[in-house]
Order: sequence, then C-alpha cells, then structure tokens
Amino acid sequence: MDLGQMRSRLRKDLHDEDTSNQRWTDGELDRHIQRAVRDLSLSVPLEAKTTLTTSAGSRDLSIAGLTDLVAIEAVEYPTGDYPPAYVPYSVWLSTLTMLIDAAPGGAENVNVYYTKLHTLDATSSTLPARFEDVVATGAGAYAALEWASFATNRVNVGGQDVWRDYLTWGQERLAEFERALARQGRRNAVRVRQLYRPATPPVDQSTVTGP
Repeated sequence: MDLGQMRSRLRKDLHDEDTSNQRWTDGELDRHIQRAVRDLSLSVPLEAKTTLTTSAGSRDLSIAGLTDLVAIEAVEYPTGDYPPAYVPYSVWLSTLTMLIDAAPGGAENVNVYYTKLHTLDATSSTLPARFEDVVATGAGAYAALEWASFATNRVNVGGQDVWRDYLTWGQERLAEFERALARQGRRNAVRVRQLYRPATPPVDQSTVTGP
C-alpha cells in the first residue's frame, strides 16, 4: 500500500470521501499518516545492514550516512569470520567508536546492523502489510483529534456536536493505536537488545580444573 492508497483508506475511515466537501486536504492527511508511521517505527523499526570502511589507526566510523536511524544494534569486525565477531561499541552524535584493543591498520570492512524508520511514499512502502491497519488507526486518530480541536466553538453545518463526535472517535482510535504499539513493542523487545555477544575463543576443556 503506497501513500495514495493509505490516504484513500483513511478518507473512508473518516467518512470524508465527498470530493466537493472534504474536511481534510491531502497534505493534512499525509502529515497524520507520516506521524503514525514514525510512531510505529519507534516500536517496530525497519532492520537494515550496511558496510563501512575503517581508516588506518582509527577506531571511529562515521554513521552520518545512516538516514532515519533509530538505533545501532550490532557491529561486526572483522568481517567474514565464523562464528561472526561482534565487538562492543559506543555512539556519540554521528560517530561510532569500536571499543577494541588494537586500532585497524588500514581500510577494512565493518558490518553495521541497525534499525531505521519505515518509509511510506507515493511509490513504495517498507511497512509490512500486517501493520497497515495500525498506521491507518493512528492516522485517523490524529486527524479526528486535530479537526475536533479546530472545530470547537465554531459553527458546524453538521450540527453543534460534530466536533464532539470526532473528539470521542479520535480518542477511542488513539487508545486503540497506543495499545497496538505497546503489543508490537513488547514482541520486538523479546529479542535481546544487543543482538550478539562479542565472539570469544572456545574454552580449552583440558585446561579447566575443578574439584
């Protein structure tokens, strides 16, 4: 579902399909949709991987190019080992520092596993289909609450209580949206925050002493 399809679905939910008398412009609905997508992304972000290159004598890597970054999940260095070697790291602003004893001696690859915001635009979407209902619910809540706030104490052709109806509907949808985010967030948290422990050599059992 692309942005246009999501917007059309949202108009159906809001009963705003009369093109001659629409309460929300396309731009307003798009803004509410993007807000809901961002909220969902913070609970269930998109998983991604990139390969960065070290500089000789430096443990620092620039992550400025990781657009829409939510969090760094793991750093693999050196690459190509089995089992993979995952090293501890720290992040400050746009710099990732590998907390390793010896600095790289030259240009070497580092695999960075991270999460990022989902995208929903006019031609594509990274949202899994199962989350489209959640985004539509959140966007509808934000749209209804904004309109209710705007319409308060204004004359409404639909009747004096139109704004109150939108307020109640929006509050109910927002509560449903927040419950869905909480459920998905808990499921996502089942995975350990640090995906992998740094690789360590196996213990030589012949050297282990005990009672």
